[in-house]
Amino acid sequence: MADEIRVGRWGSGERDAVLIHGLGNSSESWWEVGPALADRGYSVHAVDLPGHGRSAASDNYSVESLVDAVVGAVPAQPALAIGHSLGGLVLAHALDRLAPRLAVFEDPAWTVALVPEVVEAFRAQKKWTIDDINRIYPQWGDESRRRKLEALAQWDETFLDDLPQFTPATITTPQVPTAVILADPSALVSAEHADSLRQRGFHVLTVPGAGHVVHFDDIDGYLRALDEAITR
Repeated sequence: MADEIRVGRWGSGERDAVLIHGLGNSSESWWEVGPALADRGYSVHAVDLPGHGRSAASDNYSVESLVDAVVGAVPAQPALAIGHSLGGLVLAHALDRLAPRLAVFEDPAWTVALVPEVVEAFRAQKKWTIDDINRIYPQWGDESRRRKLEALAQWDETFLDDLPQFTPATITTPQVPTAVILADPSALVSAEHADSLRQRGFHVLTVPGAGHVVHFDDIDGYLRALDEAITR
């Protein structure tokens, strides 16, 4: 599977960073984060999950197969691993094998609970035009909108058929030093859940005014939160 996984790369630093995107996106979603981390001394490895970006599609998807794909395509024991949304679920399941020195979850989808209406809403994104993205995400920059539209064109929507059966992640105490960067408000991690995470040793940050794709909504706020997590 590793040879079927496309990995975008930035930088040549001595520390590795692994980036895992969310559903219906691609490694191109890190187009600002990757270079920013390279400037901070990292070698950045951003995967295209199976069925996304330029990675091969699959006949069957599971969170376990996504973990196998990621772990087989990136360096072990990176200094930093970031998972956004669905990528946060993949990262949570990959922690034992990937063993990053710091894990960062960006508005993570640790539990997949998709009712039919939500599944169909995701499926409808395949028909989005740039005008739809401009209307729905007016705060995004033009380049982020363009890359999202490209990612939707590449995405294998049959992924949705298997998604409801994905194994949720059990989040108890941090396995490694862990930060959680949330939208404001987050539809996936409630305020009560965030407080519980803090009490259990997670470093929880919120980027004011940011939506689910925090690094598209407010790249400067996102990088400030990320720098705080890295230097803590």
